Amino acid sequence: MRSRSSLFWRLAGLISAILLGGAAVLAFAASNYAETAADDAYDRVLYGAVRQISETLSAENGVVEAQVPVSALETLSISRSARIYYRIATAGAANVTGYDDLPFPPGAEAGGAGPFVGDTTFRGHPIRIAAVGRYFAEANGWVMTVVGQTLEARDALARDLTFKAMVLVGVMSFLALAGMIVAIRLALRPLADIEAALLKRPPNVLTPLDVEAPAEIATLISAINNFMERLAGRLAAMQRFIADSAHQIRTPLTALTGQVELLAAEKDQARRKHHMERVKARTAELARLTNQLLSDAMVSHRAETMGQSEVDVAMLAREALASAVPISLDRDITVAFDAPAEPAVMHGDAVSLREAFKNVIENAIQHGARSLLRVVVRKTGTGIEIEIADDGPGIPAEQWPQATERFFRGKSSGPGSGLGLAIAKEVIQNHGGEIRFAAAEGIFSVLFRFDGIKAS
Repeated sequence: MRSRSSLFWRLAGLISAILLGGAAVLAFAASNYAETAADDAYDRVLYGAVRQISETLSAENGVVEAQVPVSALETLSISRSARIYYRIATAGAANVTGYDDLPFPPGAEAGGAGPFVGDTTFRGHPIRIAAVGRYFAEANGWVMTVVGQTLEARDALARDLTFKAMVLVGVMSFLALAGMIVAIRLALRPLADIEAALLKRPPNVLTPLDVEAPAEIATLISAINNFMERLAGRLAAMQRFIADSAHQIRTPLTALTGQVELLAAEKDQARRKHHMERVKARTAELARLTNQLLSDAMVSHRAETMGQSEVDVAMLAREALASAVPISLDRDITVAFDAPAEPAVMHGDAVSLREAFKNVIENAIQHGARSLLRVVVRKTGTGIEIEIADDGPGIPAEQWPQATERFFRGKSSGPGSGLGLAIAKEVIQNHGGEIRFAAAEGIFSVLFRFDGIKAS
């Protein structure tokens, strides 16, 4: 199993990255907001000071007089590091009082009521300046009042607001991260419950899990239950195979061992020959039983694991007939095969179908056919039919319902395992068909019918 990182840490890392990105966006927004808020607050103070100074101006006989109130400048001197500059001049730049080199903000040179505001550099310091104008007829024009303030105070206010916003964002991010960790732990708890439920189970308990879980994990539980159901089926089949094999093989092995011991102890040649024949018969019976048990296991396995493809049923029946009929028989049997000229094609597993046909043909040879064995493949209006017939005594009609059960041998005392028809039935049912029996005019037939399929 490939090692993967913890689901918890993957989720925590992903959500932490999202929170970190969100915190960075909030910090950037908070910094911009703090700068805007600081500028807005100090601009209002700056506007108030300019207007207050402008309102003290007077003009008489063409001379402008100014009395700069101290209170107007005190409001701008909250910060000890801030520097305040002011200037009163006519629109023609004739200085009345203040710093005669203090520049006008953009648009104020031509006069106007304002207010005008802008940023500039004065005497090596970046400052924020604002100007308003008053029109005096005695002065023949506009008198502009300009006040400037260095940026230390507003920068300090912006930093203070930014820091407080950062602290708030940090605290909220920490709380969100802590809540996220708790939420992930709670969300992943059903997985831990599933793990605990599986670890507590004994190896032989494969019943469905009964664990409460949210809808997102219900599909996982359903998949686990489905897997355990299939595993239980496979284990049951394996246990059945082991039990059947032990039960069925033990008897012929015991009999074979006894015959070998008798053969080893017998001195009379005639009786040694008789025991030798019995050993051969027991060996053949054991070989057939072993082959059928393996065939049964193979058919069960392929029914669950192998896919289906297009197969020619007529060709499979022909191959099964050739494989099942031995080269030498102890009686003369006429073997006939009849199939349409065109292939009888259907979807299926070639190996399983061939094994089913072979088992029934071998049953017919061993238990039925006296002088005739016939295999016929027919296309019907709705599908395909395969008939395996012989002129033997067949199976009594009252035993037909039980004839396809595993290890059912009826009243037969001959050799056999009772698996041939059971294997055939399982294969045919896995292919959506059915198995039937028929008897007429001394001929017993086993019919395989595949209806509702497209035979081509």
